[in-house]
Formats: sequence, structure tokens, C-alpha cells
Amino acid sequence: MSSNAIEIHNVSKLYRLGEVGTGTLSHDLNRWWHKIRGKEDPYMKLGQENKRDSAGSQYVWAINDVSFNVPQGSVFGIIGKNGAGKSTLLKILSRVTAPTKGTIRAKGRIASLLEVGTGFHPELTGRENIFLNGAILGMTKQEIKRKFDEIVDFAGVSRYIDTPVKRYSSGMYVRLAFGVAAHLESEILIVDEVLAVGDAEFQNKCLGKMSEVSKGEGRTVLFVSHNMGAVKSLCNGAVLMQRGTVSKIGATSDIIEDYLSSDSEVERFKQWHENHPGDRTVQLDKIQILDRKNSLDLTLVSSDVVTVEVYYTLTEEVKDLRVVVNILTFDGTEVFSTSDFRYQDQSRVRKAGKYKSSFTIPGNFLTVSRYFVSVDIDIPMTKAFVLNQTVAFSIDELVTNDLGMTIARKPSGVIHPILPWNVEKIG
Repeated sequence: MSSNAIEIHNVSKLYRLGEVGTGTLSHDLNRWWHKIRGKEDPYMKLGQENKRDSAGSQYVWAINDVSFNVPQGSVFGIIGKNGAGKSTLLKILSRVTAPTKGTIRAKGRIASLLEVGTGFHPELTGRENIFLNGAILGMTKQEIKRKFDEIVDFAGVSRYIDTPVKRYSSGMYVRLAFGVAAHLESEILIVDEVLAVGDAEFQNKCLGKMSEVSKGEGRTVLFVSHNMGAVKSLCNGAVLMQRGTVSKIGATSDIIEDYLSSDSEVERFKQWHENHPGDRTVQLDKIQILDRKNSLDLTLVSSDVVTVEVYYTLTEEVKDLRVVVNILTFDGTEVFSTSDFRYQDQSRVRKAGKYKSSFTIPGNFLTVSRYFVSVDIDIPMTKAFVLNQTVAFSIDELVTNDLGMTIARKPSGVIHPILPWNVEKIG
């Protein structure tokens, strides 16, 4: 199989929309009749791409004609907007579901972490689930015993290891699940956005472990994340997926730049108010970037204060909700992150209704560049409601030079603070 750990050739997955599920008897008979006559499947028509708001056929390609290779021993990123087909591809790679057509060749055993508690039985204890997961991955009892203490220490759940996992918090679930997937001796590790549930310390721990198993142990990691900083620092290469197809494969920095550019079309520049993502509890309504005059229209310059406003709706009371805003540069470098979570507020309860969370970036803080504002809404260590909805804005600096020409001045660095200086003659 050459030096590739995974080879994906023309893989597609077709789903039938509606309440019945994947098909009906009449459709199955029609497909069979076409097949025995050597004709094309009548329900697998080109053009039914993965577009959630499209009307027409009851059939939709979740992914369509996806092909790429993952080199052995690499950390490979899969990025794209929500609904791009990333999770469907990972489920096919993990053998959770089968492709409609196409082939996948994988060299070695695959361990997957696709969602919180993947492969765990809620009635079994943490100890029993470790052995169960190891057995599912094809490990011997001796292999699991050899890694057991490392897994428990990594997850930090030694006190609760003999407690049924149904009593674990989401954070404990994901720590133990990642510990099992990363420490048991599978050749390929697949990690989805599930790490977003963990806190910053645990996420850094996981990223360090993924780098270790790749560089130190020669294992292959497939990493899906909306955290472009983590993808950039960790991945050797990446693939960009859009509407169920592969848009581009290449160097991580190039893929991130294309991803951020594709998510910042004119209608998303400085304001976003689209399909209200979220669930029955929380819905994101609008994100907008305002200048010094609380306007969307004026050009932002480095001396301006920049206000970020996030509008959302709660349909029921929620405790410990937080709105997180990440400011990223054009290449995916995180400038800073901030949230409206108040630890000093004892109740930390938000009743049902419409809300606006906002903050202001002081003038002379950001340098001349283009930026992306990424918004997440979650309950820390428990549940993510909205992940990675973005808008873009640019900081310009127009000055007049000695020839009377108006030019853009670009100081170096990510931030551009005006700091107090003291000049004194000392001799």
C-alpha cells in the first residue's frame, strides 16, 4: 500500500431524506431492476450536492467522489464548515457506516473518538469500559493491562474508575475516551471536534499527546477541528471539504487560508445573520462588527475601537452558558480569546429570551490586517450549542506621505498598542 496509512478513492455516501430512513421497498426494487439490467442507479443522480437548504430530490450526497491519501506517521487535518461532510467521512473511515460507492484502504487498526463517550456502555464502570474498548480495537488483555495505569492517569479519573460512566460528567467522559483511544496501540487515531467539550488545559494535553503518538510512535492521526491555531501547529498537511467534496489538498497554512477566505464572502463581511444554528435550547441570531460610530459602513482603522456584538435566543433557562469569541488572523493564528462567562455571578442562570453579548477592542490594539471573528456558544465541559460561526473585518491605516499621496501604513506584529514611553536625558 506504499507509504500511505490511508488511501481514499472516489468515496461517496448517499442518504435518503425523510422519516423512513435509508430507503423504501419500491425504491429498492427499482434499484435492483436497474442493476440486473446493467443500468445506473436511478436515485444516484449527479448534482444533488450536500446543501442543507436545497429543495428537490429526497436523496442527497453527504459526501461525493472524495479522494485523497494520508501519509503514514503524519497528523492530517480535515477542515471545513459545518455540513461539509467531515463527520460522515470519519464515520465511514471508522466503519460506523459503509460508503455508497468507492474504496478505502487503511494500514492497521483504527481507534476513533467521534463524539463524547464513543463506544462506552453507560452501565459499565470506567475500568470495564477501558477493557471493552480495547477488546473492540483488537487488543489483547495483556496489552490493555500494560496501558491501563497510563490511561487512568491521563484522564485524571482514578477516584471514579470503578463508578459507572453514566454518572460521569461530559468532561470526564471525553477525557477517559481520549485516553483510551490515544494510549491503546492502534496504528491510526481519528479525532473529531469532540475535544471542544474539554477545557483549555485538557485540550492542550490532548494536542500534545497527538503530536507525541505521531512523531514518537509513528502512528497516523486524522484531526478534525474548527480551531485553526491547533490545526496549524499540529498538522503536516490538510484537506478542505466544501459541500461534501474535496475542495483542496495541500500544506496546512494554504488550506487554512483558503478555508477562512471561503467563509468571508461579501455577505459575511462585518455582519452575519443566516440560518440560526444551535438546537432547541440556544440559537445564534446575528454577529456584527461595529466601528467607532456604531456603524457597519465605515472603514476600520487601527485607532478605532471595534465592538463585537453577538445576538442569540434562549428558549429555556440555561445555567453556566457562555459566549466565546476568538479573534484570528488571516492565516489562522489566534490573537486572543474572550468570553462573557462570569465566575463571580453566583446564580449564572440566563432565563428564556433574546440576548446580546458584546465587548469592545480598544483603539491602537490591532495592527493593519484582516481578521476573523469566530463565535462559539457552550456550557464549559458539558455541551456545545454553536461552533465556529465567523465574520471577517479589516483594519486599514490611511496616511498621507510627503508627496501628498494617501497610502496604507502597516506596522509589524499582530497587535498594535500605543504604550506609554518616558524619554529623559541621563548624561
